[in-house]
Amino acid sequence: MLNEVGWLALLIGFGLSLYASGAAAWGGWKGQSRWVASARNAACLVFPVLTVSVLALVAALLRLDFRLAYVADVSSQAMSPFLRATALWGGQQGSILFWGWLMAGFVGAVLVRPWRSDRELFPWVIAIAMLTTAFFVSLAVFITNPFERYWLVPGAQELTRALSAPPGAMPYVPAEGDGLNPLLRHFGMIGHPPTTYLGFTGFVIPYAFAMAALITGKGREDGWIRATRRWTLVAWMFLSVGLILGGRWAYDVLGWGGFWGWDPVENAMLMPWLTGTAFLHSVMITEKRGMLKVWNMILIILTYALSLFGTFITRTGVIGSVHAFAKSALGPAFFIFIGLTFLGSMSLLFRRLPDLRTEHELEGVVSRETAFLLQNLFFLAITFAVFWGTVFPMISELVTGTKITVGPPYFKQVAGPLFFALLVLMGLTPLLAWRRHGLHSLARTAAPIVAVSLVLAAGWAYVHRLHPAAWAALWLVAFAAVAVLAEFVKGVRARMETRREMALIALARLFARNRRRYGGYVVHLGVLMIALAFVGDTYFKQETQGSLQVGEELAIGGYRLVFEDLRTYAGSDGRDIVEARASLYRGSKFVAALAPRRDFFVVQEQPVTVPAVYSTPGEDVYVMLVGWEEIGYGSTTFKIYLNPFINWAWLGGVAIVLGVLLSAFPGSRAYAEVSYELRPRRLDSAEPAGESA
Repeated sequence: MLNEVGWLALLIGFGLSLYASGAAAWGGWKGQSRWVASARNAACLVFPVLTVSVLALVAALLRLDFRLAYVADVSSQAMSPFLRATALWGGQQGSILFWGWLMAGFVGAVLVRPWRSDRELFPWVIAIAMLTTAFFVSLAVFITNPFERYWLVPGAQELTRALSAPPGAMPYVPAEGDGLNPLLRHFGMIGHPPTTYLGFTGFVIPYAFAMAALITGKGREDGWIRATRRWTLVAWMFLSVGLILGGRWAYDVLGWGGFWGWDPVENAMLMPWLTGTAFLHSVMITEKRGMLKVWNMILIILTYALSLFGTFITRTGVIGSVHAFAKSALGPAFFIFIGLTFLGSMSLLFRRLPDLRTEHELEGVVSRETAFLLQNLFFLAITFAVFWGTVFPMISELVTGTKITVGPPYFKQVAGPLFFALLVLMGLTPLLAWRRHGLHSLARTAAPIVAVSLVLAAGWAYVHRLHPAAWAALWLVAFAAVAVLAEFVKGVRARMETRREMALIALARLFARNRRRYGGYVVHLGVLMIALAFVGDTYFKQETQGSLQVGEELAIGGYRLVFEDLRTYAGSDGRDIVEARASLYRGSKFVAALAPRRDFFVVQEQPVTVPAVYSTPGEDVYVMLVGWEEIGYGSTTFKIYLNPFINWAWLGGVAIVLGVLLSAFPGSRAYAEVSYELRPRRLDSAEPAGESA
């Protein structure tokens, strides 16, 4: 009965989504507020209705209701209740429902807020956002329904999946499920899909506002930017966290000692992050100087399209990846929807180009506006390079029948220099003035920052005998970091001199007075921490491999791994484990007992390598059990990576979240400067209605 309730709720959710989109568009076109109000009510109902469907599916997973094909595919009796619940997004059908549910939640959160200004945008925001929601819910209804069952059709070679029995079919209920993919049983992959989906769905909100502004001819005004700034920041934060959690999963589970491999699905998530980051920078110029309005529209259209494209790559199986689901029938529907929305958005933009005239022109080549414009160009260049490298194998296979692999060397050679250029701009931009900045003044301001960063990089290079390319990369990160930290120093010194405050008090009040600015600097520091991890992975990583008898050792970078024994035992979740025990020494000092292992999941017949990691703030010793001869005899093979700076990637993620929270939710003093009256207004009143910031 509960399964039928879940299916009925899914169908009702689709109907409500479709109605909300159509009624809002009709009300906006005809200027009838009653239709818009009705659409708003319907849109706000979609999330609770879909919640019923989601809870019904989670309940089926928890009680192992193998009557549902999806439950049989992704759960098993050996899995813990927690893993069964998270299997909601562990397979194709559940993840599509989950995507639509999160999208409905984001839209509902926007619509229940009081509206005051930009009344004309309201119906079109509902229409566009709910159209996207309806698309994803329709996929769950018609193509990948999670409430389908297995049916045994006489004469058929395979089981049939359907909601109701085909002619002559008998229901089939397996005694045991296949279980969740062993590679997905990790906290990184448990948290990675929800945060990534929240990032993708969150960017639908600024896209809907941007298209509404174009439809109503209000693209020239920046009200839609103010209304969506917080939603955009939150979406960007979730996408950033999703990328970092995905990197952590790859680091812990895939067993290659790294966290970013330029995999097609990784690239698909990176591209909307790049354009979304450019969009966040671009709207700052619009708010400050009334410039880059066309850029804003192009960037948010690309971010929306690339978010859909990332979902398309992950869920249709068009590109082989350890991150992707198997091939499915979703491809044509995704392709058509992405094409129609992208072409429709660009057509609307070209139609409204005369309305997007800039209020100011660039007044100087050396200025903060120019730096932001160059950042946009570099972000788009990286996005195009990553996009081309990702889709080229598909194009090659389609045209020539031969699939060509584009590996990490291409991305490093093409995108690497562009990322380094962005680091230079990240360091220079805070030093530049608006409108114009003299070269002599810039040189005078930048000189101490360049000097400090050169000393830091040169000291490290001297101690570690660095290659020139490694030294240059390290200096660029140091330069950008010192430039950002210098902004904090200047602000604190100014308060200490003018207000006679202690340093820590001055720093705290500096944040309290301007959270948006200094929260942004914290985000920049987080990005630089991640950049430092990439520099370490590219230039400082060491590795070695060897076969050891008991008592023998393997050395790397001042560490010694001494092999002690090898054992086998049965683990949880239906796995057989082979585990090596070893002692790690730094010089002659014992530092850790390590136990790398190989887990074999019996039901899935799949092995998973589980590395043992000794972490310090500066580096990781990453030990893998590669192979072994007979237990108790012969040799055992280990592979060891020494990964400098790797933990700065995870710390950078924490800094990004903290910085976004500071920027998106200003304190009382800062909020008073930009706040809106929060009294709810009737939609049909004479006063304008708009979403409060």
